[in-house]
Amino acid sequence: MTIDEFIDDATRRMDKSVESAQHEFNTLRTGRASAALLDRIQIDYYGTKTPLNQLASINAPEPRLLTVQPFDPSSLPSIERTIQESDLGLTPSNDGKIIRLPIPQLTEERRKELVKVAHHIAEDGRVKIRNVRRDVMHDLRELREGGDVGEDEERRAEAELQKVTDAKVADLEAHLKAKEAEIMEV
Repeated sequence: MTIDEFIDDATRRMDKSVESAQHEFNTLRTGRASAALLDRIQIDYYGTKTPLNQLASINAPEPRLLTVQPFDPSSLPSIERTIQESDLGLTPSNDGKIIRLPIPQLTEERRKELVKVAHHIAEDGRVKIRNVRRDVMHDLRELREGGDVGEDEERRAEAELQKVTDAKVADLEAHLKAKEAEIMEV
């Protein structure tokens, strides 16, 4: 591989880390109803852990209400139990065909907890980005030691890699700030 291919690969992998963190941010509860809140929910369906969005249609008919309509009505009790036991803090109500999840107003204390969770997600994203940088730096060092590139080329590539890393971390920080503002919005 050439230096440019290593940098392109690193950029692609760092983009995936940012996207992953952004997806995790979307699963955090804010004051508004969003189907993404239930993305992390795994239902025990005939002995297999299955994502809720594969077992039911999830809608947000109102700003503070989610509805979950299972494709198989017999899975309704296990879906309801799993949502009740999750860390989302939602209380499902079941009418036999559909589960309604009213989204309560967040307390100040709960908002601060969610901001901490968002910071933890962002830190995991930063660690993933730094791990990609470390791996590519190692590959560049191996290229130089193998005699494929010179020391100057390696240093230039490392500087370029650091610029990419800084840009991706800044991107992640922007997503964090936006999520933090969304959580703290009353």
